[in-house]
Amino acid sequence: MENLGEKLKMLRIDRGLTQSKMGKLLSVSQDTVSLWERSKSLPDVDVIVRICKECGVSSDWLLGIEDI
Repeated sequence: MENLGEKLKMLRIDRGLTQSKMGKLLSVSQDTVSLWERSKSLPDVDVIVRICKECGVSSDWLLGIEDI
């Protein structure tokens, strides 16, 4: 089962974004994106909403509540 960090990395790579570009898209630093992808930190709720809108995924999928 994929965790949040793995899903974030997959979404970023599928969209052809670097961690830096993903950070700019979400108004966070590249270091923050790296921490999320390595499951060392979690995005705030408002950032999760932005991720879902920008990447076209549901929060239930992103958080592992349901599969696609």
